[in-house]
Amino acid sequence: MNKTKVMIQVDIWSDVRCPFCYIGKHRFESALENFSHKEDVEIEWHSFQLDANIETNPEISTLEYLAKAKNISAEQAKEMFAGAQKMASETGLEMNLETSVVANSYKSHLLIQLGKSKNLANEVEEALFKAHFTDAKNIDDKEVLAEIAKFLGIAETEAREALNSSNFAAAVKEDELQAQRIGVRGVPFFVFNNKYAVSGAQASDTFLEVLQKVWQETSA
Repeated sequence: MNKTKVMIQVDIWSDVRCPFCYIGKHRFESALENFSHKEDVEIEWHSFQLDANIETNPEISTLEYLAKAKNISAEQAKEMFAGAQKMASETGLEMNLETSVVANSYKSHLLIQLGKSKNLANEVEEALFKAHFTDAKNIDDKEVLAEIAKFLGIAETEAREALNSSNFAAAVKEDELQAQRIGVRGVPFFVFNNKYAVSGAQASDTFLEVLQKVWQETSA
């Protein structure tokens, strides 16, 4: 008799504007590399906008925006940046927060949903994070997004259609509604087999412990 293949479903809510989502992604991936059953893990990315009302403005500095948005001093904002950049560096990521473009992430989420339909969500997420945090590109710019899609092997015509139509708007909305239903307040947010939740960019060891626990329970 064939044994039913054991699968671990990991649902991840994320926003490509969030530095801790980028860090959390790589910490989770590091845990996955050390998980002996990684081939049995299935990941699904979900859209989540930290601020749906943010206005794209390449003319102002991210430091200035953060200080104003959080009602803190420029010095406090710099300290926040330094903390995030230290975490990123320890995770092996280059993160240039002060030069990143203040941008609404909605169009990026449309591209992620297109990527999901082609089993390329992880690749699109990674490319968008790099574009925003490392390369200081405007992730609300359709030309930038079309170029990313093209680089990943997605037809430029398909990418432009996704960005210029409402084809994937319902998918973005459904992800956000689902997040509301399960009580997601911030990202990154990881859910394992609809049972265990991990919030934030936790240490790789934490993700590995959860993976092992879920595997033991599921295989038993």
